[in-house]
Amino acid sequence: MKNFGLDIWSNKNFIIEDGQIKLNYKSMPSLLQITEQIRSQDIRGPILLRFPHLIKKQIRGLYSYFDKAIKINNYQGSFNAVFPLKVNQFPHAIEAVTSQGAQYNYGLEAGSKAELILAMSKTPNGANITVNGFKDKEMITLGFIAAQSGHNITLTIEGLGELETIIEVANECSLKIPNIGIRVRLHSVGSGTWAKSGGMDAKFGLTATEIIEAIKLLKSTNLLQYLSMVHFHIGSQMADIAPLKRALREAGNIYAELRRMGANELNSINIGGGLAVEYDQHTHSTSRNYSIDEFSSSVVFLLGEIMDAKDVKHPNIFTESGRFIVASHAVLITPVLELFTQDYQEKLLNLKENGNPPLIEELIELNKLLSNQNCIEYLHDALDHMESLLTLFDLGYIDLQDRSNAEILVHNIIKKALYLKSANPTDELEQLQVKLQERYLINASIFQSLPDYWGLGQHFPVMPLHHLNSTPLRAASLWDITCDSDGEIGFNPEKPLYLHDVNLDEEDYFLGFFNVGAYQETLGMNHNLFTHPHEYTVNINDTNFEIVNEVESKSILNILKSIGYDKEKILNKLKTDLSSSDFITQKEKDDTLAKLETFVQQNGYLRTTN
Repeated sequence: MKNFGLDIWSNKNFIIEDGQIKLNYKSMPSLLQITEQIRSQDIRGPILLRFPHLIKKQIRGLYSYFDKAIKINNYQGSFNAVFPLKVNQFPHAIEAVTSQGAQYNYGLEAGSKAELILAMSKTPNGANITVNGFKDKEMITLGFIAAQSGHNITLTIEGLGELETIIEVANECSLKIPNIGIRVRLHSVGSGTWAKSGGMDAKFGLTATEIIEAIKLLKSTNLLQYLSMVHFHIGSQMADIAPLKRALREAGNIYAELRRMGANELNSINIGGGLAVEYDQHTHSTSRNYSIDEFSSSVVFLLGEIMDAKDVKHPNIFTESGRFIVASHAVLITPVLELFTQDYQEKLLNLKENGNPPLIEELIELNKLLSNQNCIEYLHDALDHMESLLTLFDLGYIDLQDRSNAEILVHNIIKKALYLKSANPTDELEQLQVKLQERYLINASIFQSLPDYWGLGQHFPVMPLHHLNSTPLRAASLWDITCDSDGEIGFNPEKPLYLHDVNLDEEDYFLGFFNVGAYQETLGMNHNLFTHPHEYTVNINDTNFEIVNEVESKSILNILKSIGYDKEKILNKLKTDLSSSDFITQKEKDDTLAKLETFVQQNGYLRTTN
């Protein structure tokens, strides 16, 4: 895995220079530099960094590739996009989306009442709002209110019952009627984890029979003029372009047929989301088989071809690809708290003054004399001696201190052999490398910050922020600080992660988790009552960077309050119990009370790093 697969997943957003990973933008600050500036304010635990310029880059790229395809294919419709709020509703993420997308009239998509209210309050003037998902009368009425307020809003019906409710609301009030869209239930299905979004068994959409009934109903109530959009969605994170092409042909023909049936104001096809993001760090298991260039060209060409064949006006094209827009903009940074083989350091050897067992003495010599020329031979001797010493321990001929010394010496001989042969490792050394796994305890919760890893096995790019001018040789498993054995990213020989062997007593070691800006925050759970990390927006200019929009992680008391507890009662009970306790002086009580108040006002992440 060369450079942690940076050339595979980073889209040239980051580069390695001077042993550190840096933003490939303007003044090019390093992530370590940004992290250390934040931690200088006594911030501990994980931090989430947002980079708005990466959202702008994705929006600009999406529009520019579609505009290019439209020009090349002489396509007569326009391109439009909306951001699905379900992907990331957090305030500073939405602020970045709306501000960076304003010049493109980039809109928002809502799938619930709360999201619709948010969309109505945050959508830039002139931008589109689309509303998907199941709706009741109140939600549909909100759509009418949005239209009356000047929003260009489309209510996508998921069933005939919703259309009947739209007609009911239209008859009951004089508010402006919003645009109406029809989600079609395609025969075509996607691929991968989210493929069930498409196909005849999909959760959403109207069948061909229901579509015809919807047209009849709209005609009979004089509302056909408000039908403006056909919508489909075959799944998030589409790995393969072929299912999309099949879906485009199917949806394009449905659109053309509806125009022929008299839906003269029908002017748009919404192809939903699904544009994939590259999460993998290994060339043999990449997440998609197409580029954004191929994606946009395929959509424009196929829709144009279908409409030309049926002599139908080219529709405007809408997309709802939220993951593509925001995944890259957020990076999770976490310090490593502990390496679980630190007890194998040579300084912990406790050799006996009155003589060690002969095999231990031989291990001492092997460790001392190990070189590039003899390391394989000496490694074999060390492994053989270890087996013999374990047998002697089981038989009672050596004691626990002897066993500890043997483990330390053999562990270090293996490590030295790995380093000596790192440029040209043997198969045997690679197998030993995997067996000699290091467990890195990270100050974070996988359930809170990387829930898709826990729930779906979704990989996220991970790499250290520094030491990148040296080769990492430790096969790494990552353990989080939750009290749950599932809070682990285990070492996978098929997709190996190697990290550095560092002395945490002398320096901090930081890991970055990338492409975490889509879904992870909204799905994150408070398992063990760990809460959202400290969050910062980083604006980068030509000479420096600025850290803004700090959002503090919830304190222990506030997270208890958020799940229904009375934080004042809890604090008062703690104080009362301590104040009434015996065996300590009043000064000790006062000092302890002060500590208690400090602790409960901090977040629950560990504070063991410097």
